[in-house]
Amino acid sequence: MNKLPEHPKDFDTDWLAEALGFQVGDLEHFDFSPIGTGQMADSFRLELGWRDHIDAGLDAPQSVVAKCPALDAQSRETGRLLHNYEVEVKWYQAFAAAAEVRTPHCYRADIAANMTEFVLLMEDLAPASQGNQIAGASDEDIQKVLLELANLHRVKWQDPSLETIEWLNYSQGNREFIRAFVPQSYDAWQARYKDRLDPEILKMGRALADRFDAYLEPRAAPQTITHGDCRLDNVLFSDAAGRAVIVDWQTISAGPAMGDVAYCIGTSFADAHARADKERDLLTFYLQALHSADNPSIDYSLDAAWADYRYSAFSGFLMAVIASMLVERTDRGDEMFAVMAERSGYQALHLDSLALIG
Repeated sequence: MNKLPEHPKDFDTDWLAEALGFQVGDLEHFDFSPIGTGQMADSFRLELGWRDHIDAGLDAPQSVVAKCPALDAQSRETGRLLHNYEVEVKWYQAFAAAAEVRTPHCYRADIAANMTEFVLLMEDLAPASQGNQIAGASDEDIQKVLLELANLHRVKWQDPSLETIEWLNYSQGNREFIRAFVPQSYDAWQARYKDRLDPEILKMGRALADRFDAYLEPRAAPQTITHGDCRLDNVLFSDAAGRAVIVDWQTISAGPAMGDVAYCIGTSFADAHARADKERDLLTFYLQALHSADNPSIDYSLDAAWADYRYSAFSGFLMAVIASMLVERTDRGDEMFAVMAERSGYQALHLDSLALIG
């Protein structure tokens, strides 16, 4: 097979067997079905039928998950333009196996030279259940996610080598696209959601769009590897060890740790008052996990983290604005983005985050 297959219908048994580390002829058949709620890419569960000698003698997976480019043309072009497909493949190629964060084992990660056609073959973590962004999560589950974020952030905390890894710094180029996109698209986004969201949130969003150049000015916050989209739909609960599993690494970059933390906490609470009551305690929990390993490079106080957290409270809101206008539109997607904007909007209002923008 010369061309990289980009959908399970294009796979054949010999290519799939070799991609999973077996020999041509070892796989007899496979079936596939769509899974997940992602809009930037498409995911499938592959049920595998091995030859008798493989099932009897080797630890062959009975199912795997395949992730492929979106069939929707708009989502696919966005994935190419913002390097979403490229950075996820390179995360699995370069870092995932050695990282402390719990993420699926990856059998194969390939991407074509056009950085659009790609395929990931990953561990199937069923019966772990996908988080539900619309429903929200319990305090215990949010802590599990924060623990994995601490595991991720700790590894390359303030590591100067991050500046030398080109694909971890695409966000700097994307920033220029976003700098123009948010002010230009905010009116259309507001018109879409004006009957769904609190007018105070929409007013705050308008003020943020008007000050967006100032908001994007660099700040002296600790840099590390960040996930960039750590919402409940991108988490599985839980694996055999009871851990949360972080998936969907299409927005990974070098960036400020509090972007992930504020995004996770802000978008995960169904009740805004419960979030306001608990977020400082959850931030303390994250910092304790971050400092749990002997890493002298980590010197991050609660006061400093809280200031960065307040500034980062717009993260979930901005993702809702940007992504909703760039990917395939669905009924669930509209409600999911509305929920994210609502929760993060109240978070930014409660924390008076606009006051921090110069």
